[in-house]
Amino acid sequence: MKRILIVDDDPVSRHFLTKILESERYSVASAADGAAGLEQLRTKQVDLALVDVWMPRMTGLELLSHMRNEGIGTKAVIMTSDDTPETLLQAIREQAYQYLSKPVDPDQLVNLVADALSASPVPPIEVLSAKPHWVELLVPCEMAAAERIQEFMSRLQSTLPDDVRDSVAQVFREMLSNAIEWGGQLDPNRKVRISYVHARRMVLYRIADPGPGFKFEELSHAAVAYSPGDLTHTVVRQDKGIRPGGFGILMAKQMVDELLYNEAQNEVMFVKYLD
Repeated sequence: MKRILIVDDDPVSRHFLTKILESERYSVASAADGAAGLEQLRTKQVDLALVDVWMPRMTGLELLSHMRNEGIGTKAVIMTSDDTPETLLQAIREQAYQYLSKPVDPDQLVNLVADALSASPVPPIEVLSAKPHWVELLVPCEMAAAERIQEFMSRLQSTLPDDVRDSVAQVFREMLSNAIEWGGQLDPNRKVRISYVHARRMVLYRIADPGPGFKFEELSHAAVAYSPGDLTHTVVRQDKGIRPGGFGILMAKQMVDELLYNEAQNEVMFVKYLD
């Protein structure tokens, strides 16, 4: 039976979370602050820790820092109503597996816990810059890691207008997936470098993959290689056994203001203006 530790100074919250998780047949323990949680993590086998941020004696982020420094490999999910960029980025830096907003939605909690417990271990996401206006990350070339970082990045963009946020999120998802699947060959030991800059009049993303690059004329499996309305790429993808799709780059060009590749085309930059 999987063992879950809830670290939260609010007894009502601990009781609420415990009831939900016990109904899913998990073994659940709890601690009232980070210091007590750390003692349990040092002495007991724990598969997943659900950690509140703001607690007495030791905050959740301080707890994650101790876990990382002491080599405690338990996955940790941060729970908080604090959606500030500083808290989000510190959670990534301290290798939080995922971020859960309070008040906690029961269905979201159950799904997140199941995903976290079933996910294979991968190298950590590295934080190279954690300024709210300038973020740089190294992300393992693994789709689950991509999904996690998309969730974190969408929270960083919460102040953007809805239409801008939706467009940027879709293009980021597509470009990151391409970089991980095609450039990184789904090898978690290789990493994609992500840069995010939020200036007064624009947001900019730069994604660099570890692959050798490509040529547009050789993308027979992508819609961008053909004239508008020509669906030859769908036949090519079927013949090659590639998943349905191939519209990503074409879609991206329509959803952002600028989409630029470097010479080798293993780095892409896209810009959305805010004026």
